[in-house]
Amino acid sequence: MDKITKTDEEWKAQLTPEQFKVCRQKGTERAFTGAYDNCKDPGTYACVCCGNPLFEAGAKFDSGTGWPSFFAPVTPDAVSEEEDVSFFMRRTEILCARCDSHLGHVFPDGPPPTGLRYCMNSASLRLIPPDE
Repeated sequence: MDKITKTDEEWKAQLTPEQFKVCRQKGTERAFTGAYDNCKDPGTYACVCCGNPLFEAGAKFDSGTGWPSFFAPVTPDAVSEEEDVSFFMRRTEILCARCDSHLGHVFPDGPPPTGLRYCMNSASLRLIPPDE
Protein backbone atom coordinates (compact mmCIF):
# COMPACT_ATOMS: atom_id res chain seq x y z
CA MET A 1 0.00 0.00 0.00
CA ASP A 2 1.44 3.35 -1.03
CA LYS A 3 1.51 6.01 1.69
CA ILE A 4 -0.31 9.26 1.03
CA THR A 5 1.32 12.41 2.35
CA LYS A 6 -0.09 15.92 2.01
CA THR A 7 0.55 19.30 3.58
CA ASP A 8 -1.88 20.75 6.11
CA GLU A 9 -3.01 23.21 3.45
CA GLU A 10 -3.82 20.36 1.05
CA TRP A 11 -5.76 18.49 3.75
CA LYS A 12 -7.65 21.67 4.75
CA ALA A 13 -8.73 22.18 1.12
CA GLN A 14 -10.10 18.62 1.00
CA LEU A 15 -11.71 18.24 4.44
CA THR A 16 -14.34 20.06 6.47
CA PRO A 17 -13.01 21.91 9.54
CA GLU A 18 -14.31 19.11 11.82
CA GLN A 19 -12.75 16.39 9.66
CA PHE A 20 -9.42 18.24 9.68
CA LYS A 21 -9.52 18.67 13.47
CA VAL A 22 -10.29 14.99 14.06
CA CYS A 23 -8.23 13.37 11.31
CA ARG A 24 -5.15 15.56 11.08
CA GLN A 25 -4.99 17.08 14.59
CA LYS A 26 -6.09 13.98 16.57
CA GLY A 27 -9.33 15.55 17.78
CA THR A 28 -12.47 13.77 18.98
CA GLU A 29 -16.05 14.51 18.07
CA ARG A 30 -18.55 14.79 20.91
CA ALA A 31 -20.25 11.52 21.85
CA PHE A 32 -23.63 10.81 20.22
CA THR A 33 -23.14 13.56 17.58
CA GLY A 34 -21.50 11.64 14.72
CA ALA A 35 -23.35 10.60 11.58
CA TYR A 36 -22.50 6.91 12.00
CA ASP A 37 -23.13 6.32 15.72
CA ASN A 38 -26.57 4.77 15.14
CA CYS A 39 -26.15 3.90 11.46
CA LYS A 40 -27.25 0.39 10.50
CA ASP A 41 -26.69 0.73 6.73
CA PRO A 42 -24.67 -1.96 4.90
CA GLY A 43 -21.38 -1.17 3.23
CA THR A 44 -17.74 -0.47 3.93
CA TYR A 45 -16.46 2.33 6.14
CA ALA A 46 -13.49 3.97 4.44
CA CYS A 47 -11.05 6.68 5.51
CA VAL A 48 -12.54 10.09 4.73
CA CYS A 49 -9.06 11.38 3.84
CA CYS A 50 -7.82 8.74 1.39
CA GLY A 51 -10.60 6.21 0.76
CA ASN A 52 -8.73 3.28 2.30
CA PRO A 53 -11.30 0.58 3.28
CA LEU A 54 -11.23 0.25 7.07
CA PHE A 55 -14.27 -1.54 8.52
CA GLU A 56 -17.21 -3.57 7.18
CA ALA A 57 -20.69 -2.65 8.43
CA GLY A 58 -21.06 -6.29 9.52
CA ALA A 59 -18.32 -5.74 12.12
CA LYS A 60 -20.15 -2.74 13.63
CA PHE A 61 -21.94 -3.08 16.95
CA ASP A 62 -23.77 -0.81 19.40
CA SER A 63 -21.29 -0.15 22.18
CA GLY A 64 -23.46 2.49 23.87
CA THR A 65 -20.47 4.85 23.94
CA GLY A 66 -21.76 7.39 21.41
CA TRP A 67 -19.19 6.57 18.73
CA PRO A 68 -19.33 3.99 15.94
CA SER A 69 -17.67 0.83 17.20
CA PHE A 70 -16.34 -2.22 15.35
CA PHE A 71 -14.89 -5.52 16.54
CA ALA A 72 -12.30 -5.79 13.71
CA PRO A 73 -10.91 -3.89 10.73
CA VAL A 74 -11.42 -5.10 7.14
CA THR A 75 -7.86 -6.49 7.20
CA PRO A 76 -5.22 -6.28 9.93
CA ASP A 77 -3.06 -4.04 7.73
CA ALA A 78 -5.86 -1.51 7.01
CA VAL A 79 -5.07 0.31 10.25
CA SER A 80 -1.99 0.95 12.33
CA GLU A 81 -1.61 1.46 16.06
CA GLU A 82 0.30 3.97 18.17
CA GLU A 83 0.56 4.42 21.90
CA ASP A 84 -1.40 7.48 23.07
CA VAL A 85 -0.58 8.88 26.52
CA SER A 86 -2.53 12.15 26.19
CA PHE A 87 -5.03 13.32 28.81
CA PHE A 88 -3.22 11.36 31.55
CA MET A 89 -4.36 8.05 30.04
CA ARG A 90 -2.61 5.21 28.26
CA ARG A 91 -4.59 4.17 25.18
CA THR A 92 -3.98 2.64 21.76
CA GLU A 93 -4.63 5.10 18.97
CA ILE A 94 -5.88 3.74 15.63
CA LEU A 95 -4.65 5.37 12.42
CA CYS A 96 -5.38 4.80 8.76
CA ALA A 97 -2.43 2.73 7.52
CA ARG A 98 -2.43 4.58 4.20
CA CYS A 99 -2.50 8.26 5.22
CA ASP A 100 -1.97 8.24 9.02
CA SER A 101 -5.35 9.85 9.64
CA HIS A 102 -6.46 9.68 13.27
CA LEU A 103 -9.51 7.40 13.44
CA GLY A 104 -10.03 6.76 17.16
CA HIS A 105 -8.85 4.22 19.73
CA VAL A 106 -9.12 0.47 20.37
CA PHE A 107 -10.08 -1.02 23.73
CA PRO A 108 -10.11 -4.63 25.03
CA ASP A 109 -13.81 -4.61 26.01
CA GLY A 110 -15.53 -5.55 22.73
CA PRO A 111 -17.69 -8.50 21.76
CA PRO A 112 -16.64 -11.85 20.32
CA PRO A 113 -15.00 -12.94 18.18
CA THR A 114 -12.12 -10.50 18.87
CA GLY A 115 -13.00 -8.98 22.24
CA LEU A 116 -11.90 -5.62 20.82
CA ARG A 117 -13.80 -2.34 20.48
CA TYR A 118 -12.49 -0.08 17.74
CA CYS A 119 -14.11 3.19 18.86
CA MET A 120 -13.97 5.47 15.82
CA ASN A 121 -14.94 9.06 15.01
CA SER A 122 -17.69 9.42 12.39
CA ALA A 123 -15.81 12.46 11.06
CA SER A 124 -12.91 10.22 10.03
CA LEU A 125 -15.12 7.76 8.12
CA ARG A 126 -17.17 7.63 4.92
CA LEU A 127 -19.70 4.82 4.42
CA ILE A 128 -19.50 3.35 0.93
CA PRO A 129 -22.74 1.52 0.02
CA PRO A 130 -22.35 -2.07 -1.28
CA ASP A 131 -23.35 -1.08 -4.82
CA GLU A 132 -20.53 1.48 -5.27
